[in-house]
Amino acid sequence: MTLNETNHLGAFLKDRRTRLDPMAFGFSGRRRTPGLRREEVAGRANISTTWYTWLEQGRGGPPSPRVLESLADALMLTEVEREHLFLVGIGKLPRTRSTSKDAITPRIQRFLDALTFIPAIITTPQWDIIAWNDAARAALTDYPALSKAERNVLRRMFLDPKTRAAQEDWESIARYLVATFRAATARAGEDSLAAKLISELSAKSADFAAMWSDNDVQSTGEGIKRLQHPSAGAIAFEFSSFAVDGRPDLKLVTYNPATGKDAEKMQKLYRRFKSDNS
Repeated sequence: MTLNETNHLGAFLKDRRTRLDPMAFGFSGRRRTPGLRREEVAGRANISTTWYTWLEQGRGGPPSPRVLESLADALMLTEVEREHLFLVGIGKLPRTRSTSKDAITPRIQRFLDALTFIPAIITTPQWDIIAWNDAARAALTDYPALSKAERNVLRRMFLDPKTRAAQEDWESIARYLVATFRAATARAGEDSLAAKLISELSAKSADFAAMWSDNDVQSTGEGIKRLQHPSAGAIAFEFSSFAVDGRPDLKLVTYNPATGKDAEKMQKLYRRFKSDNS
């Protein structure tokens, strides 16, 4: 067997199968080899033992995405392992899975906090803000003072008059948000959360309904955000978006002051915020 003919899928499945503790899944009995048996993985994935055996042996052709999803769940794979399973199985990444998890690791929060004068937030595909730093609270919104439902960028942009008034070019920003939301929803597969948000905003905002019907799509990418801050006045940021490793459903958005003057304003805002909240 040449390198190109190596059964990477089978090798990966077998390796992950042998790493699992049978006792943790309620399986008992003496075993000659570590991990779960093939029939146990097949049962957990709701596929036949024969089909699973063929996958490990490199027979029977490529599996369907549905089978790979079932195997990922059966083998308790992490998001990175799940992506690798799809790549070696069918040669492409899986759809991003939407998740209701709104917790980030302490390490990611420490990273946000280390961006002292750079506002930074972490959002879901639906633009729910689930994490932020003090710079974001000082320059953008005091997120802890809001309810969970209010910490949604789309709701704030289309339903909150103060947020709308603070944007120097509201229509451009609003169209950008709707287009990135549509693209993210398509990648993740529209779920009940996204559908509910679309329905709510369409009913409450004619502007959202019109922009949503335009079917524009756009990647989050980068750009300029200009605000009219109630105390700092006009302030501009260069925003950039980054994927969160291991959490493809989340994105990190940073807002770097665009000029030296903007940086000075941001530093004053931050120091005033820390003084008021000390």
